[in-house]
Amino acid sequence: MRPTRSRRHTAVVLTAAAAALLTVSACSSGGKAPDAAAPSIVFASGTATPGLVPNGSAPAMPGMSMPATSAAASATAAAPAAPNAVNIDNFAFGPTTLTVKVGTTVTWTNKDEEPHTVVSTDGAFRSPTLGNNATYTFTFTKAGSFAYVCSIHPFMHATVVVTQ
Repeated sequence: MRPTRSRRHTAVVLTAAAAALLTVSACSSGGKAPDAAAPSIVFASGTATPGLVPNGSAPAMPGMSMPATSAAASATAAAPAAPNAVNIDNFAFGPTTLTVKVGTTVTWTNKDEEPHTVVSTDGAFRSPTLGNNATYTFTFTKAGSFAYVCSIHPFMHATVVVTQ
């Protein structure tokens, strides 16, 4: 027995409605309002970093699981535990700019569940892959500005400024 035109029409409408409902629910924020206290990312030049969302959350990368974070988590990462320390947290280096004197040893600590690296763009230093709670230290022996990235997640970047 062949379905009548109205049954086919009803089936098409129900299928379209179900697809629309799934699309809307998949794109919704789950009803949670954004946290007004979440900081935005602004660098010294006053420009936002491409690929970062203004509310401070890191962008998702295809095929990579992103940790669940609260709206208060930010791409500027948690404050470092020591004056010459950089935390790697929520797919960001914190602080994004660290100023130290020549001869200072800086320690990076990976607070994320995902592995990260610390690689200077000029080749001055390169960490191994750091797992959760792993650290890397480097002693700066000359003045200058040392930009660095995570080679696994190149949207993560920061700078160490070394003064005399």
